[in-house]
Amino acid sequence: MRRRDLRLLPIAGGAWASGLLCVFLPQIAAGVAVACVVVAVVAGGVVWCSRMRGVERGGLLIVVLAAAGAVAVTACLAMPARDAAREREAYAVDLVADVSSSASVGKDGRLWFEAQSRSIESAEGNVAVSAPVRIGIEPAEGFDLGATIRVTGQMEATDPGERAAVVVFASEAEIVQPASGAFAVAAGARSAFIERATRLPEPGAGLLPGLAVGDTRAVSDALNEEMRTSGLSHLTAVSGANCAIVVAAAFWLVALCGGGRRLRIFVAALALAGFVILVTPEPSVIRAAVMAGVAMLTVLLGRPSAGAGMLALCATGILIVDPWLAATAGFALSVAASGALILLAPPLARGLARWMPQPLALAISVPLAAQLACGPIIALFAEQQSLVGIAANLLAAPAAPIATVIGLLACVAAPVPMLADLLAASAWLPAAWISVTATVSARLPLAQASLVPGLGSALLVAVLSAALGLVVCGRRVALGHPGRKARWAPWAHRLAAVVLIVTLSLGGAHLVLDGPLAAMSTPSGWSIAACDVGQGDALLVRSEGEVALIDTGPDPGPLDDCLRSLGIDRIDLLVLTHFDLDHVGGVDAVRGRVDTVLHGPAIEAEEQRILDALASDGAAVTEATTGLRGTFGGATWRVLWPQRESAAFPAGNDASVVIDISGGGVPRSIYLGDLSAEAQRMLARSARLTGPYDVVKVAHHGSADQDPAIYETIRPAVAIFSAGIDNDYGHPREETLDLLATVGAYVLRTDQQGRILLGIEADGIAVWTETDVGAPE
Repeated sequence: MRRRDLRLLPIAGGAWASGLLCVFLPQIAAGVAVACVVVAVVAGGVVWCSRMRGVERGGLLIVVLAAAGAVAVTACLAMPARDAAREREAYAVDLVADVSSSASVGKDGRLWFEAQSRSIESAEGNVAVSAPVRIGIEPAEGFDLGATIRVTGQMEATDPGERAAVVVFASEAEIVQPASGAFAVAAGARSAFIERATRLPEPGAGLLPGLAVGDTRAVSDALNEEMRTSGLSHLTAVSGANCAIVVAAAFWLVALCGGGRRLRIFVAALALAGFVILVTPEPSVIRAAVMAGVAMLTVLLGRPSAGAGMLALCATGILIVDPWLAATAGFALSVAASGALILLAPPLARGLARWMPQPLALAISVPLAAQLACGPIIALFAEQQSLVGIAANLLAAPAAPIATVIGLLACVAAPVPMLADLLAASAWLPAAWISVTATVSARLPLAQASLVPGLGSALLVAVLSAALGLVVCGRRVALGHPGRKARWAPWAHRLAAVVLIVTLSLGGAHLVLDGPLAAMSTPSGWSIAACDVGQGDALLVRSEGEVALIDTGPDPGPLDDCLRSLGIDRIDLLVLTHFDLDHVGGVDAVRGRVDTVLHGPAIEAEEQRILDALASDGAAVTEATTGLRGTFGGATWRVLWPQRESAAFPAGNDASVVIDISGGGVPRSIYLGDLSAEAQRMLARSARLTGPYDVVKVAHHGSADQDPAIYETIRPAVAIFSAGIDNDYGHPREETLDLLATVGAYVLRTDQQGRILLGIEADGIAVWTETDVGAPE
C-alpha cells in the first residue's frame, strides 16, 4: 500500500487559521495579509541563501504563507461592503437582494434563506451595496435561488465570524423578478417532486424531499430532532453523503456499461454538477460537493494516497474564495468527514477485520470514521452526542442511496407524471425505513449523552475518539503502513485501552446512579421539585402518585434527566406558562406521555405547532384563563392569570399562566411565570391574593422587574429561583434576592443548589438539594 502524502495538510491548516483570525478579528485582517507577505519574502530569501539545503521545507512554508495571505486578502476585500451594510443597521430598512440559497423553516416559524444584497434604503438614504445577508420572512412560495426580492423589516448586524453581515426580520416581502433559466427549471422540478412526495403516507413522505433534493420543509420538528439524536441528520439536507451517493452511482453505472476510467470520471462529475444545480448551488452545497467528490473519486480510482493532498487543496481553494466558511460548523464537518473517509476508514476496516468478516468491517468503518472525526467538532456547539449514530447509520446505509437516486430520478422525470409517480412511490419505501430507523433508535435508552458545548467538551470527545480509534486499529496499524508496527504503537495502544476502560467504568457508574439507583436515592417525601434545567423553568408537583409539570426548560435533555432521576414516566398535567424557548424548549422530553395541557396565549405558528404535536400524541389541550380549576391526585389547582383576551397584557411574559396549587400533600404554592412588576400588581388586585404561602416560584428567574407588594402580600416561607449558572442576564438579581429575604422567605436557587426538592413535614417544609442546605426555619 502506498504511503499517504500528508505534506499539503499544513497549507489547508494555514489557510484555515488565517480565515478564523480574519473573520473573528476583522480589524487585524490587513495586518495578517501584510505579515504573511513579509514572512514569505524573508523565508524565500533564507531558502535562496541556503541554496539546496532545506529547500522543500522552506518552499512548503512559503506556500502555506501564500495561502494564508490569500485568505486574508480576500477577507480585506470583502470588509468594506460588509461594513457598509452593518452601518445601515436600523429598525426599518427596505432591501433589494438576490436569493443565494435554498430556504428552510426556522424554529420561529419564519422562512430563512441567504441572499446577496443590491441596495439598502433606510432613514439615512439609499446605498448600493453587495454583501451577504440572511433574511427571515413569513412562509411563502417563489423565493428560490436566483430570484430578486425586495423586503422591508428590521435589520440587525451579526456577530463577528458569522457569514452573513446582517440579518433582516422582514415584515413585508415581494418578488421583484423570479428565478430564470436553469434555476427556474430546477425550482419547478423540485416543487413538483415535493408536492408528489408529500402526497405519500407517513412515515417517509416528509423525509423523501430531504433525502433526494435537500428540501427539509416537510420534515416535522419531531422527526428532525429524532434524526439528530440518531446521528442521521446529515441525510435530511444536502451534505457530503448525498453528493457521494450521486458520484458513486454515476461511476458504477458507467462501469456497468463498460465505460473506461476517463468516461466514468467525466460522467460522475457531470452528474454531480447537475445534482448541484437541481438542489440549488448555494455555498454549503458547493462545499459539500467538492469535498465529497474529491473523497469519493480518490477511493473509487484506487488512489487514496493522493486523497489527503487533494482534499487539502480543495479546502484551501474554498477558504480563499470565502474565508467566512472557516468559522462554520458545516465546513469543518465536511472536511472532517471527507478526511475520515480517506485516511481513517481504511485502517479502521483493517482493525475491525480481525474480529468480523471483511464486508461487515468495511460497512462499519465508514460511519465509525465519520463519528470519530466529527464528534469533537459537534461537541463545540451541540449539547448532545449521539450514542446510537453508528448503529443507526448502518441500518440506514442500504436505504439512503436507493431513496436518493430513485428520488432524483423521480424529480427529473417530472414531465412524465406517471413515471414520476412510480419512481416517487418506489423511493418512499427506503425513506420510510430511514424515518422508522431514526424514530426507533432515538427513543432507545441512552441514545445520546449530554455535554456542555465548548472547547472542554470538544477536547474530551477528541481524546475518547482517539482512544477508540487506536484500540480498533490495533497495534500494527499506521496510517501509511498497515503491516508495520509503529514505535509508539504499544504504549499508545495501552494508554488508549486504559482511557476507554476508565471512561466505560465512570459512564456505567453514572448510568446506574442516574438510572435505577436515582429514584431509589431520591427522598420519598417530596411533593415539589425544581429541576436544574439551566436558564429556564421546569417545576414538578406531585400528589398521591399524579404529577403536574410547570414548563419544560430550554432543552429536552436536562428535563429528561430530571424526570428519570425522580422516577417519573407520566405527566398528568402539563402547564406551558408561555412560549418563550426557556419555558417550552424541552417539550419533546414529555411528548407522548402527557394527559392534559394548560397553556398561555398562542399566537405564532410555531406555538400552535407545539400544541398540535402534543394533541396528536393524545393530550387534551386547553388555553388557561383566570378562574379555570381542576385537580390531580389529591391536590387542587386554579388559574389566577392571565385574564381572557386582555389588551393591556398581550401574549408573552406578562400573559404567563400563574397557577396556585394546594392540598393533597402539596404545600400551598404559587408559580408566577415571567410576570413583570406591572402584571404582578394587576394580579394581586384581580386575584385578591392572601398569604401566607408556603412556596413561591419567583417571577422571571429573579429579574429586577418585581413588585415588592405582591411578595409582602403572599409572605412565602420558601422562594425558588430557577436560573442558569453564570447566565447572561445576571439572574437572580441581588435586589430581588434581598426583597425575598426581607419578607422572610428562605431562598433556594437552582444555579447554586442544583435540583431542589420540597415536602411537608410536621414542623414545616422539608428541603433536599444537590448541595448541603439545611431546611428553612
